[in-house]
Amino acid sequence: MNDCIVIIPTYNEIENIESIVRSVLSQHKTFHVLVIDDNSPDHTGDKVVLLQSEFEGKLFLEKRTGKLGLGTAYVHGFRWALENKYEYIFEMDADFSHNPNDLEKLYDACHFGGADLAIGSRYVTGVNVVNWPLSRVLMSYFASVYVRMITGMKIHDATAGFICYKKEVLQKINLDKIKFVGYAFQIEMKYRTYCNDFKIVEVPIIFTDRTKGQSKMSSAIFKEAVLGVIALRLKKLVNTL
Repeated sequence: MNDCIVIIPTYNEIENIESIVRSVLSQHKTFHVLVIDDNSPDHTGDKVVLLQSEFEGKLFLEKRTGKLGLGTAYVHGFRWALENKYEYIFEMDADFSHNPNDLEKLYDACHFGGADLAIGSRYVTGVNVVNWPLSRVLMSYFASVYVRMITGMKIHDATAGFICYKKEVLQKINLDKIKFVGYAFQIEMKYRTYCNDFKIVEVPIIFTDRTKGQSKMSSAIFKEAVLGVIALRLKKLVNTL
């Protein structure tokens, strides 16, 4: 059985889904794909169903009842991946902001390099972001600086969503306790990994903003991240994380 599963949450990604699935499944290293679709009105999930006949045993779909949030989509996917005995579990966006060609770099960092969590990092070697306005770059960059200050994690890209976990990390973390849904979810998963003394490695990538479809970023998601970091640190201090 293949040991790698790439989890791709979707909501209205009809313009990207076929291309991203084909790109991931055409890599030299064999990856499987699990799409978690939140009942997209544009029928993203239906497109995945059509592709499944072509990629039988490699492409999987979990269709949820509505737009329930990024964090809950990934937790759903983590549980599915663990139940199906995958060793390496990836997070990846559907919009090509994460280059599928970088998947093997993350795999190598875990499989050969001893990492328990490999992060596709935009900031570990400077600022490697393409097509973002300066305001968005600064917000993202300084969000990670803020996270380092509050949590003590020496991670340059705390909000990154291009990740490879060894299964042992997700088995150790209590997924029932994960409550955040946006950037705060990405921070929380890294912080829980850090607090459990797993080895975290940042792998430099180039992040390219989407050219098709619409961003899911909102002020509410950003606010959740700012306040969520403080909440996580307080929980750690009182031993309730």
